[in-house]
Amino acid sequence: MTVVLGITGGIACGKSTVVSYLANQTIPVIDGDLIARQVVEPEQEGLLTLCETFGPEILLETGQLNRAFLGDLVFSDSIKRQQMNAILGPIIRKEILAQIKRYQEQQTPLILVDIPLLYESGYETYMSKVLVVWVSETTQVERLMKRNQLSQTDALARIHSQWPLDVKRARADFVIDNNGTIEQTYRQLDALMLQLSDLIKKN
Repeated sequence: MTVVLGITGGIACGKSTVVSYLANQTIPVIDGDLIARQVVEPEQEGLLTLCETFGPEILLETGQLNRAFLGDLVFSDSIKRQQMNAILGPIIRKEILAQIKRYQEQQTPLILVDIPLLYESGYETYMSKVLVVWVSETTQVERLMKRNQLSQTDALARIHSQWPLDVKRARADFVIDNNGTIEQTYRQLDALMLQLSDLIKKN
């Protein structure tokens, strides 16, 4: 039986570092962000429906999605954000579940499912266990301001559009504290791998 480990966190928590390290242990990864990008490629159902809802101004001259424009639009308006999620959510969910099913049919021992909005979008029910990558809100704000060249107000608005990391941490089966050095994170991940090995044996 396949152990389906959901991985989530928050904006600028360093989740991609954690996923990359685990993927290097030859664990297959289903990338929710990648799937979310694929469904809004030109001519795909997701992009066509977004254009009908928000208008052609969300497109670049090339016909591709203007991600920066859409991001500004939805992060500043909770109703528009709900509209976007209502459009893309079911399309993304269908593809993620199809990929999980393929790995289960192949009897893959362990897979990672990387979903930024795992709890917010109700994916918890499809996971065997959930890992949360946690940092303090102060660290989140500092990293996001530096990475995306945002003001503190804009950084906080994006962070607060998701569930608080402390709430996610309380619901998680495993937590990686990513406030420290990369070496400290890797040590936590090595310990996690031992726990996952035991979990696979029990399955």
